[in-house]
Amino acid sequence: MSVVTNIYAVLFYVATLVLVLGVGAKVASYARTPAPLKIPTMPAPLTKAGAAFRVGREVVIFESLFRSDKWLWLFAAMFHFGLLLVLLRHARYFVSSDFEPLWTLIVLVQPFGKYAAFAMVAGLLALLGRRFVLARVRYITQPSDVLMLLLLLGIGVTGACMTFVTHTDVVGVKSFFMGLMTLRWQPLPADPILLVHLACVAVLMMVFPISKLLHVPGIFFSPTRNQADDSRERRHLAPWAVRMDAERTN
Repeated sequence: MSVVTNIYAVLFYVATLVLVLGVGAKVASYARTPAPLKIPTMPAPLTKAGAAFRVGREVVIFESLFRSDKWLWLFAAMFHFGLLLVLLRHARYFVSSDFEPLWTLIVLVQPFGKYAAFAMVAGLLALLGRRFVLARVRYITQPSDVLMLLLLLGIGVTGACMTFVTHTDVVGVKSFFMGLMTLRWQPLPADPILLVHLACVAVLMMVFPISKLLHVPGIFFSPTRNQADDSRERRHLAPWAVRMDAERTN
């Protein structure tokens, strides 16, 4: 086994461990964080089912972003939906053709995911340019914001290059990742663009738990979105406040 294969195999094991444990710890922290106030953004749904539907709309169509900034919504939609199709296309590297009907879905999405890379990259370029062109956005932009967009752009551009410019051995890439999952390592094609692409992906996996990209799971724990406007019907108390009330009563 080559040195490159060994390095990347260990790198992806470490990156996966950091991603899973890091995101898991953050989600657990979000779940434990009390919400002492009733603060849903108005107009708010009156029931828990309505609040869940509201969160669903935020996740799927970015409803509040559309209402506040149409251009930002367009750029974000291009990136996110392009990324979704690209990820679905990449599922072929981790799923065996024996799995039906999952494999059929993966096959059907291939042509769409192939060209979705252009939407993903265009959206990222627009989001990056916005941080330099708009003064109010430039004022609040941190170096980490730019670096994260550049990292995502590196992944998107190198991925598109392997599809439309210089083709890599996709069979070898699939064998490598299937081997990682079965603990039977297979050689990784020594394609420079592929190596840069995979290195960027591994870095993204490791910084994800400590970056602003945690809005992905965080949206489900946002009290302004997941709370129903039912303060008149029932008293809202955080768990620690319930215990304090019980102690005062006793």
